[in-house]
Amino acid sequence: MTDRLWNRNYCKVMAANFSLFFAFYVLTPLLPLYLSEHFGATKDVIGLVLSGYTITALVLRPFSGYFVDSFPRKTVLMISFGLFAIFFAGYLAASTLLLFLIVRTLHGGPFGALTVSNSTVAIDVLPSSRRTEGIGYYGLSNNLSMAIAPTVGVFVYKYTHSFELLFWIALIVAVCGWMVDATVQLPEKETVRNKQKLSWDRFFLVQGWLIGLNMVAFGFSFGVLSNYLAIYGKEVMGITGGTGTYFMLCSIGLILSRLQGGRALRKGRLTHNAGSGMVISLVGYTLFILMPTLASLFNGECSMFNVQWSMFLGYYGSALLIGLGNGHMWPAFQNMTINVATNSQRGTANSTILISWDIGMGLGILLGGVISELLGYSAAFWTVVVVNASGVACFFLATKAFFLRRNLNASVR
Repeated sequence: MTDRLWNRNYCKVMAANFSLFFAFYVLTPLLPLYLSEHFGATKDVIGLVLSGYTITALVLRPFSGYFVDSFPRKTVLMISFGLFAIFFAGYLAASTLLLFLIVRTLHGGPFGALTVSNSTVAIDVLPSSRRTEGIGYYGLSNNLSMAIAPTVGVFVYKYTHSFELLFWIALIVAVCGWMVDATVQLPEKETVRNKQKLSWDRFFLVQGWLIGLNMVAFGFSFGVLSNYLAIYGKEVMGITGGTGTYFMLCSIGLILSRLQGGRALRKGRLTHNAGSGMVISLVGYTLFILMPTLASLFNGECSMFNVQWSMFLGYYGSALLIGLGNGHMWPAFQNMTINVATNSQRGTANSTILISWDIGMGLGILLGGVISELLGYSAAFWTVVVVNASGVACFFLATKAFFLRRNLNASVR
């Protein structure tokens, strides 16, 4: 294989990744509204229903890494993608809250397997000399889908008020992604068919446990933000049409940071990218909740224009900062996890970092709903700031040194 980064198979895998995350994000910001308006679900019930998806993905992640490393990856990829697409039809058939809960919870299984298998296939089709850089650019497909899909979803809902149409859009896009992945050609590689004794390390990368634990904090933060943003904006800030714009600005930040951070990844500066990214994200989360809070405190002393300006600054400015931060942090953490694993554990390494993100997302969705029900959405987002700050402190005090001691690749640091 040549050293050309943008080879045909890599581009196909990125296009399929865009499709799967488009199908995911076109629904994500609107599902809380759907559950509230269509089924009359309360805040804590919404959190319970939505967290089931992440919990199932989390449960299946360790097995996904094992299957991807032990069986033909193309087969695992096609089966998981096919199931992922089919489940969107289940939303159309779910006529009660219980049925929707069952479908949504089960849907997390193929999503967990698909994200592991597709990202591992992306690594396989990359030339080894461009792998660190390529992993960083791979996330651009996620970011583009995050920029476009919520905007499309909000636009469709605004003019049609039809969740059924949104479910059909997600189904069709997912099927298109499956068709693209079907044409990917993988290099011939020997699969590891249980040649070694099964151990915990075949399902979760034990040597990268602290990196994964650190990622939980950042997954928690984004779990609360992505699932309660629309309701928070509507009920607390009075912003009814800003969800799509928010995700677009977040994705612009993600894309810019991926492009700029590619140079640092090419030089192997993983801990630098991770550290700078998480600090920028922390500033973004703090701005998100701090500016509206200050605006409400000084509501009687400031003109309404200044109050609204502060609210919009905190709301939309935080989107760009969170995107910039996550765009630096995510590929750095993924590369750190891969570089403490052997080549035969790529699937396990990918599943480990995604497991950690899923744990954080699941906790964020579940606890965010409970805290919002008991104390309000402002309290839930202040919890995000505290958890995110704890993750930043953990990285600089322990995780950075932990990675450098276990790093198997001398060209990165």
